[in-house]
Amino acid sequence: METYTGACHCGRVRFRVRGDLSKVSLCNCSMCTKKGIIHLIVEPSEFELISGADELTSYRFNTGVAEHKFCRHCGIHSFYTPRSDPNKVSVNVRCLDDVDLSTLKPRFFDGQNWEEAFRNRVL
Repeated sequence: METYTGACHCGRVRFRVRGDLSKVSLCNCSMCTKKGIIHLIVEPSEFELISGADELTSYRFNTGVAEHKFCRHCGIHSFYTPRSDPNKVSVNVRCLDDVDLSTLKPRFFDGQNWEEAFRNRVL
């Protein structure tokens, strides 16, 4: 596992995460599609919010389990609490510093058919 730093667009929200980029995933649910998020789901102990806690706001919908956090200034969703793993943190890989996205091979999660996809997911 590597350690990465990341931030929202304006830089008010900064974080550090330890994770394995070979385990990233894409989801086609309405929220992930519109955000364009590439997920790196980690244990809370592998995530550290360095700055900007007071700059975050959140959004919940549908089941209310997922808490979508974003910078109240620039609107970027750097990380959130995922419905599929509510005891973990999903970091948006697009917000990590110095990551070449063209080298990633994300797995696919069919969020449009969430219940079935969750039952059939490979961990």
